[in-house]
Amino acid sequence: MTHHYYLDPFGCVKNQVDAETMMAVLNQSNWAPADDPAAADLIIINSCGFIESAKQESINAVLGYRKQYPGKKILLAGCLAQRYAKELAESLPEADAFFGNSDLTAIAKTANSISGISTTDDTSPAAASSLPGNRPLLSLPGQAYVKISEGCNNRCSFCAIPNIRGPLRSHPIPQVLDECRLLLDRGIRELCLIGQDLGSYGADLAAANTVRSDAVSETNCRENSLPDLLEAIATLPGHFWVRFLYIHPDNFPRPILEICRRDKRFLPYFDLPFQHGSAKILRAMNRRLDAAAYLSLINDIRRTLPDAVIRSTFLTGFPGETEEDFRKLLDFQARAELDWLGVFTYSREEDTPAYDMKPRVSKRTAAQRKTLIEEQQTAITEGRMDRFIGQTLEVLVEETVDEEEGLYLGRLYCQAPEVDGSAVIRSDRPLLPGAFIQGRVFGRAGFDLEVTPV
Repeated sequence: MTHHYYLDPFGCVKNQVDAETMMAVLNQSNWAPADDPAAADLIIINSCGFIESAKQESINAVLGYRKQYPGKKILLAGCLAQRYAKELAESLPEADAFFGNSDLTAIAKTANSISGISTTDDTSPAAASSLPGNRPLLSLPGQAYVKISEGCNNRCSFCAIPNIRGPLRSHPIPQVLDECRLLLDRGIRELCLIGQDLGSYGADLAAANTVRSDAVSETNCRENSLPDLLEAIATLPGHFWVRFLYIHPDNFPRPILEICRRDKRFLPYFDLPFQHGSAKILRAMNRRLDAAAYLSLINDIRRTLPDAVIRSTFLTGFPGETEEDFRKLLDFQARAELDWLGVFTYSREEDTPAYDMKPRVSKRTAAQRKTLIEEQQTAITEGRMDRFIGQTLEVLVEETVDEEEGLYLGRLYCQAPEVDGSAVIRSDRPLLPGAFIQGRVFGRAGFDLEVTPV
């Protein structure tokens, strides 16, 4: 007998890959996905536990589903369940069970247990090894996320990720390469490499090899890094995009710039969370570098790759942030001229070094500073996007908005999925989502670029 689950994903794209993996495990068991929670035997909320607002959103989802479907089984999975399993078991009776992210292959066993299904079936090692490349995809057509590592060693003082995901654990290059190959064979055109910090990729593998054999440690260090992974991916045939999402600027491996220059499939798009421009605040955040070093990195990137696009995130309201510190952040923003920028206010998280730091900045002040940065960034981003007007570029078509009107949505290399603007495509012929076209950028509407096929 087949049982049905409905999975509601929350949080970041790394959580999305976890959701896709859980779906793959369930689909290989006696479970099948339901399009609607009303048709499901089990509702799974894949939660986020990163900041307070995300935690509350996931909890509210549990409460909402319990109220709407009082007779159904509800499983709270993901980061929130991993971080607060004991506390939630005592305070959230609306959930029937909790499932963290330490072993996603156990999801079917957990689902069977809370649903009263008697079975001894577990995901076999052979089946588990094929999950990454064969999992269902929750992305738009043509694009997939490839998680190359788990956890993080950076220990930024405001961040709870190491408490949730643990230390850095890189996936071996052959494993990542197999996943990429399987996804490309399925017609994927854009591989987005993700991790808590791509720049640290392989550091744990190199350290493990050093422990095993000092005689080969130097060789192994060279063979376990992000540039080495990219060189391996470069051996795959065909035309596709590779995008890097999230590289800690303190750990940026400059050799990848030459790889991007040499192989145009590696997009000159870099997501570098600088977070601040004040040396004092950066030190308190446990960052090793300062604004001058970050500006030097930006200059190196743009000098090597003149078409480079840089996205970043800033954090306002960190403990101790004075008006002078904030002015330094504004100055860094003006000098960096970032293409894309996300701004967040500080969230005080338990079990992080910043939790007890003082003096605290009021939420109102943090929000005001966030708004000011966003207002200044609007003109910067619009100006940076204007340089693409008149260019003919490759476009990944993603959605059909109105086929009769010839209106489609897609993305250029300068636009990452979900976080940046879109390419608004106007075409007098049908376009296929998930395919590449050549398009001429003829205008800009806000942060979106207007494109017509050529």
